[in-house]
Amino acid sequence: MTKTTQRFFESRPESVAEARTFTAEALTNWGLLDRGDDVRLCVSELATNAVLHGTAPGRGFLVRLDADDEAVRLEVHDSRSRRPHPRRPGDTDTTGRGLLLVSALADGWGVEDRTPLGKIVWLCFKVSGQRAA
Repeated sequence: MTKTTQRFFESRPESVAEARTFTAEALTNWGLLDRGDDVRLCVSELATNAVLHGTAPGRGFLVRLDADDEAVRLEVHDSRSRRPHPRRPGDTDTTGRGLLLVSALADGWGVEDRTPLGKIVWLCFKVSGQRAA
């Protein structure tokens, strides 16, 4: 059985931590803890990107989670159509590694157009099917 939850966040720095907490609570409630650290780190990266690059003034972003016994799908919906791409930061750069982390941790990811405007960045995480007690 597929479980789904979603929440809208304002485009402000504090929303990154709120998105991480929302995600952790959903995974805990569903008993899906084996990839929890990976999913939380990735939602932090995507929420940060949404706040910094993906939301038009006065708009926010949506985090959606879908899960079944095989996978967790994380989506972050925002209002700008500019697609993210992994960068190759220099050794001393303090930013630019988020999508490299996402690529390393997720089992798959991509970007889709959103109607009427914006995009959806999605990630997929395979789970073991083992439920927490």
